[in-house]
Amino acid sequence: MAEWIECKISDIGTVVGGATPATKNPENYENGTIPWITPKDLSTFNRRYIEHGERNITEIGLKSCSAQLLPKDVVLFSSRAPIGYVAIATNEVCTNQGFKSVVPNENIDPLFLYYLLKYNKNKIEGMGSGTTFKEVSGNTMKNIVVSVPIGKKVQERISSILGSIDDKIELNESINNNLAA
Repeated sequence: MAEWIECKISDIGTVVGGATPATKNPENYENGTIPWITPKDLSTFNRRYIEHGERNITEIGLKSCSAQLLPKDVVLFSSRAPIGYVAIATNEVCTNQGFKSVVPNENIDPLFLYYLLKYNKNKIEGMGSGTTFKEVSGNTMKNIVVSVPIGKKVQERISSILGSIDDKIELNESINNNLAA
């Protein structure tokens, strides 16, 4: 039986927020090639892996604000409006300020981290604050306590089992969408 430890999210990855380039400046968006993801992009997204959102930004747009280019396998987690949309980037992306994404450490399986954040969604959401709408701050996200098995191989076995179930669900949804079309 694998040993599990309790740790903070900041112990298993780097929490990174996003930003929005000024929308009134067309240089930030026109002919942009950098995928820019917003919670709206995930509102109807029901898969695990994402490569782009509705809009891209330009290099000028990226440099104009505090948005960061996030690496492949970053786990995106919406931190407001609403809290708890989760996806894994298949390539470099950046996000708006509605995310507290987690770049997994080398000893953390990205797919396991995806399932870990999905499993802890209600806990994380419960730690949100705000009056108009709830939001989870970067500091709160970093300090969320989670249980993680020691050893990446164990994480990979767990995520493989869960992933094979999601593979079947995604295939069935694809078949249904094709039949509907």
